[in-house]
Amino acid sequence: MHHMASMPAMYGDYPAEREASGTAWQPDSSRMSSMHFSSGEWNLMFHGFINGIYDAQGGKRGKSKSFSESMFSLLADRKAWGGTLGLRSMFSLDPLMGKKGYPLLLQTGETYDGIHPLIDRQHPHDFFVELAGSYSMPLGDNRAMFMYFGLPGEPALGPPVYLHRFSAEENPEAPISHHWLDSTHITYGVGTAGFIWKNFKFDTSVFRGREPNENRWDIESPRFDSYSARISFNPNADFAFQASFGYLHSPEQLEPDTDIRRITVSAIYNRITNLGQWQTTFAWGRNKKIPGKATNAYLLESALNIKNTHSFFTRFEHVEKDELFTHDDPLFGKAYTVKKITGGYIYYFKEWLEMQWGIGSSVSVSLVPKTLQGAYSDTPVSYMIFLRLKT
Repeated sequence: MHHMASMPAMYGDYPAEREASGTAWQPDSSRMSSMHFSSGEWNLMFHGFINGIYDAQGGKRGKSKSFSESMFSLLADRKAWGGTLGLRSMFSLDPLMGKKGYPLLLQTGETYDGIHPLIDRQHPHDFFVELAGSYSMPLGDNRAMFMYFGLPGEPALGPPVYLHRFSAEENPEAPISHHWLDSTHITYGVGTAGFIWKNFKFDTSVFRGREPNENRWDIESPRFDSYSARISFNPNADFAFQASFGYLHSPEQLEPDTDIRRITVSAIYNRITNLGQWQTTFAWGRNKKIPGKATNAYLLESALNIKNTHSFFTRFEHVEKDELFTHDDPLFGKAYTVKKITGGYIYYFKEWLEMQWGIGSSVSVSLVPKTLQGAYSDTPVSYMIFLRLKT
């Protein structure tokens, strides 16, 4: 049946709602619609969405496109050997939109052909987003230890990925701060070990630092050349804090001799009221290139759902971008501080066939320094109109 109830937690003795993407935590009071069922001794949960979008990015570098983005997740767990065995899978049909992804002003990261960078575009996610297994063992006195292995998977670095934060999941745009906060959520080769003590979690990972290549349908070879560590703290049901550090070896295909040291800090507040759910996330990420300079990204986003009918969302970002221009451009090689403000609304119709159907729109304003106004225009305005289906 379709409801908001939870299945048992995979990693520790706490509400299952605390567990988000990979081994990341969110507030215990967070709610995500999903289908829960069982098969023998297995507890299963299915969650997913698909958006049909018309995207019109403004300004001199803006383009338009119609496309679809999606994500589907199936989780399963059962009691085994005195602990809990968990299986996690996630898939996306994003590769169908093409290797160049979709237009998104001020977005950078990855490549579409192994030669040219993606600039002012969001790359499509891989078809295989997560194929992972975990095992946790309770130790008594609110303690537990766990292991997590993924091909692909998500290491212990950053907050829950934006696709799994309630404050972000309704927004069809990827954050332009994505590559400072949670870009490692698809990593081909992850091994994580963690320890939970009361409301604290300590987890550390070894993983492949290189981002996925332009072939979005395959599974790439694992490699353990990078590492990370994270501490998480949920003081009560409505808050989740994390701080993490990671060393990424050669993450960018187009900059193979550059490594990155990444630091992230985030705070998520979630509130359930008689009207519905409200969640706000603040996050800071810092990338220090080796060799190279450090750049920072700040994100503040919020979403409010009222009686499963009206959904409002907003996001503000402040990012130092040093990949907005190619080598042949005189503006290449410098970091520019850019900002973006987004707001949107979704109206959900009455539930049908155990699914929620909605229609929505969003508007974004990009704020660039005077140096970039010749390339981007002064405060370009962009918008998206979309249909949304979710479980």
